[in-house]
Amino acid sequence: MNYYALQVKTRGEEKYIRLFRALHPNITIPFYFPRREIDIRRKGKIIRSTTAIFPGYIFAELDSGDDIMKYQWSMRRTDGFFRFLRSNRNISALADRDLELVLHFIKKTGTVAGKSKAYFDENSRIVVTEGPLMGLEGMIIKVDKRKGRAKIKLDLYDDSFSVDLAFETIGKLEQR
Repeated sequence: MNYYALQVKTRGEEKYIRLFRALHPNITIPFYFPRREIDIRRKGKIIRSTTAIFPGYIFAELDSGDDIMKYQWSMRRTDGFFRFLRSNRNISALADRDLELVLHFIKKTGTVAGKSKAYFDENSRIVVTEGPLMGLEGMIIKVDKRKGRAKIKLDLYDDSFSVDLAFETIGKLEQR
């Protein structure tokens, strides 16, 4: 399987997928739009918010490299499309670290990344035991224990951005 990244209008990812499906009902390309669930406190109330992990990007899963050439014009003509990654002239499948990162959120967390379960060791370092943060400990750049969030740095192609993911503190890690 090959995965391709499409840049679409930010906060219009779901709309693009719906519109593509409506315009091209005979094309059954699986599109992925990884999201995260995080609690936000506004005016003393906690509101659960669901937002994109990769804002402005959706991922298409195709069987072979030839398929992208067959479907690229259908994707490009759908309203909200900006470009393929690397570029529209050099459409390339995700590979290496980019592919691992996207598959981490597509396969391991499902459609929405919820809260991770974490402990803090004797040096106050976070130790993730389960959830979407598991395996991404090396990418954590900031931990806010009070809000229950970990800021991670994600790199996709040559673009780098940070995302907050929620975690739930279970307690201190027991010494063995």
